[in-house]
Amino acid sequence: MKRIKSGISKLFKNIKHLCYRIVKEHLIREYIKKNKLFCTYVLTCIINSTLLRFFCMHTLENYLSIKPIIADLTVIVLVGSVCYLFKPKNRFAYLLFVEILFTAICMINSMYYTFYTSFASVSMLSLTQYIGEVGDAVVENVIQIKDLIYLLGPIALIIVHIRLKKINYYKKIESKAKRKKRTLRTLAASGVLALMFLVTLTSLDVTRLIKQWNREYIVMKFGIYVYQANDVVTSIQPKINSLFGYDQAKKKFNDYFKDVKKPAANEYTNIFEGKNVIVIHGESMQTNTIGLKFNGQELMPNLTKMAHEGMYFSNFHSQVSVGTSSDTELTYNTSLMPTQSGTAFVSYSDREYIGIPKLLNQKGYYCYSMHANNADFWNRRAMHKSLGYNKFFAKADYNVTKENTIGLGLNDKEFFKQSIPKMQKVAKKHDKWYSISIMLTNHTPFSEVDKYGEFDLTLKDGDKTYPYMEGTKLGNYFKSAHYADGALGEFLDELDKAGLLENTVVVLYGDHDGRLPRKDYNRMHNYDKVNDKTLDPEDPNYKEYDSYQYELGRKVPFIIWTKDMKGTKLNKEHKNVMGMYDVMPTLGNMFGFYNKYTLGHDIFTIKNNNIVVFPNGNWVTNKVYYDSQKGEYLSLNGEAISEKEIEKNNDYATKLLDVSNDIIVFNLLKDTKEEKVK
Repeated sequence: MKRIKSGISKLFKNIKHLCYRIVKEHLIREYIKKNKLFCTYVLTCIINSTLLRFFCMHTLENYLSIKPIIADLTVIVLVGSVCYLFKPKNRFAYLLFVEILFTAICMINSMYYTFYTSFASVSMLSLTQYIGEVGDAVVENVIQIKDLIYLLGPIALIIVHIRLKKINYYKKIESKAKRKKRTLRTLAASGVLALMFLVTLTSLDVTRLIKQWNREYIVMKFGIYVYQANDVVTSIQPKINSLFGYDQAKKKFNDYFKDVKKPAANEYTNIFEGKNVIVIHGESMQTNTIGLKFNGQELMPNLTKMAHEGMYFSNFHSQVSVGTSSDTELTYNTSLMPTQSGTAFVSYSDREYIGIPKLLNQKGYYCYSMHANNADFWNRRAMHKSLGYNKFFAKADYNVTKENTIGLGLNDKEFFKQSIPKMQKVAKKHDKWYSISIMLTNHTPFSEVDKYGEFDLTLKDGDKTYPYMEGTKLGNYFKSAHYADGALGEFLDELDKAGLLENTVVVLYGDHDGRLPRKDYNRMHNYDKVNDKTLDPEDPNYKEYDSYQYELGRKVPFIIWTKDMKGTKLNKEHKNVMGMYDVMPTLGNMFGFYNKYTLGHDIFTIKNNNIVVFPNGNWVTNKVYYDSQKGEYLSLNGEAISEKEIEKNNDYATKLLDVSNDIIVFNLLKDTKEEKVK
């Protein structure tokens, strides 16, 4: 014990002596003077990584956190230390290369976060093939002035290099021994930084780093450079795990589903059995547009009409990750979650899936999909076959011209118009059929306003008119959504005229929200018409629109409708929280098909006990919305919940996300064919 106390005492004396020397002998100033290039590199890289976090995550915890700065410094110093192995004249080239690499990481993640509200992964490199088709969306909605600020880092390094060159800084001769010594000292400094960082970590931090599904949390705790390095490992891990981790994954899978039994019948069991099905995949449709009016004109009259006449699930959430629309198709069809790395549609299309079309095939249905985009976009050609569709009508099956194109392709009105004859042909050949129509026009960047038709988003007050939402991204989205709603109304009318609504159930869902800026919603709710701007937060009339309201406002519609449902016992609004993974079991109960391996539940069986888990680890119930990044929740009914319940739900979310990922990565459903209940 005495030796330990003596050692600690000696350590503190040494630290005290070192601090004294640093102050008294101006060691820091002398170090900077002798290592201007290296210090510039370190400073600019740490500024960039810090700016990235500040630009992306607007929380006080993030602004005040020192942990990610230490983590980023550790990586920066560690990688930069190699420069001292080179002669002075060659150090600039190495440091510039590293600086450009780190700058690229910051820029790419900054742009990526703007669009996906998440951070980039190398596993998404396979998706670069689709950039050309969404190029306008990238330019108009993603690239911002803030993303160019990171370029100041390499520019600053180049300027310092030029100045050092003028004073013959690189003419100095250093022996190999001296260069090695400087390298080791710099490595030691990175080691000290690493140690300082490691002692601050909690078990939760380490678990989140390993899981990687809450990327915001990882960047906020570990910094962007550690995140990106860990992402590389995580991205190749599935390939390694699929070779070595099957047995463990299979055991977890069996344990998860061992007690699952087909739910007991309820009042909605088999009510639609044998009926035809028309599914409408509503691109970027949001619940908050239903019933919304501007100047007395309804924004979405047809969607609102369907909600009022059908079974309307008003508390319904999309559960997408970086695969956006393709993630929704996966979850809707299979009740599985998006993969933790890459996307199922692109990276795992060769897996065995139990999809709605495949189960309906077994009941004698002919199933087909329609989408006027390139058949290989999101790898739909291959994936739709895996899900069980008998036929995929894609762009090649439609007459697409420059005149009838809006945004990414054939406009929705023309798409629906050309789809009707195809649907009639199928209906003549098959007694029972299931179709899905994937809309396209209401897709970001919502920029072709002149093609959407007229919709007045101004604010009228007596004889005066104020701009209000005109010219904003949210305003352009509203105009685009209004156009899509018009196409929806025309489609339903033409279906009725063609006799396709007889003995048919229409299912409509929004695939995800429009990914619109929160500031525009803030303007919408806090418009200062006098100054044509958003009210100041200090104004007594200001209404707070915080991150929780924004997240909850991203809900999408889910409607089950028939032409004769209005006024019946089925015509009602259902308010219990529901997610996309609950659709398959809910429809299965109504149409008479069943899949044991679903992550969601029949909403009419689970009712108000449901929990919706998001790919980033957040979750929502009827009681609370829980933010796993912040470790806090918003009460939705005015009541607090216990730490025990939060822990229970967090554990549930973790297991669910893990088993879903294992099912896809390890192809665990391929051995369950004989177990499927038909």
